[in-house]
Amino acid sequence: MNAIKDAIKSGRTVVGTTATPNIDVSILADAGYDFLLFDTQHSAWEIKQLQPSIQTMRGKQAAPLVRVAANQAYQMCFALDAGARGIVVPMVNTRAEAEAAVRACRYFPLGNRSNAGVRGEWGEFKNYRDYLDTVNNELVIVPMIETNQSLENLDAIASVPGVDVLLIGPSDLSIELGVPLDYQCDIYQRALDKIAATAAKHGITAAMYFIPPGMDPNFFVQKGFKFFTMPWGPWAKAGIQNGLSGIKR
Repeated sequence: MNAIKDAIKSGRTVVGTTATPNIDVSILADAGYDFLLFDTQHSAWEIKQLQPSIQTMRGKQAAPLVRVAANQAYQMCFALDAGARGIVVPMVNTRAEAEAAVRACRYFPLGNRSNAGVRGEWGEFKNYRDYLDTVNNELVIVPMIETNQSLENLDAIASVPGVDVLLIGPSDLSIELGVPLDYQCDIYQRALDKIAATAAKHGITAAMYFIPPGMDPNFFVQKGFKFFTMPWGPWAKAGIQNGLSGIKR
């Protein structure tokens, strides 16, 4: 029902990229990425502007994920109604905040998401309850770990039923740790190890919002981080240059 959820459960490395509504997402969605992440926290785009792009992704390989601007039920509802198959929630610091995010994403009886009819690409169903249960079970819910408080409450957050991924906000976490953007220092790396170990303990996935510039993605894979984004621009440029290089000009 949700290929990205299946990929997460399988333990393989899941790689996505960020996307915006002003590009042709149909190309990125079939380029080999597991997901496209639409950000509404640190961008000028609003959730209700995402629906045409998400609809364009129907039947494509990549799943649409949305980072909401805040842990607010109405924002998650907007994103899910637009067709998101996963929700990224910033600044989740406590178990209660993680529980609130899960409730906002799930239909009754597991949550309190308001129903607006069948939304998203979830398959065909004989009855409506099957649709509701499928969404509840297959949706990917991703709290972001970005603060010292979230590190203190890591076990409690990771143990919330419905949480699939612990996603590090690399820059915010480094600032909280007192080592702004110093992603290779011991303090930062020890925090990463704690997050990876906690995710493994609870049978969920440790993730990075992005791989810090100049660092090897496989370094993080080996540490246990098997969900992250990579920028598509440099790879697209390299591919175009490679294609042009074979033409006599």
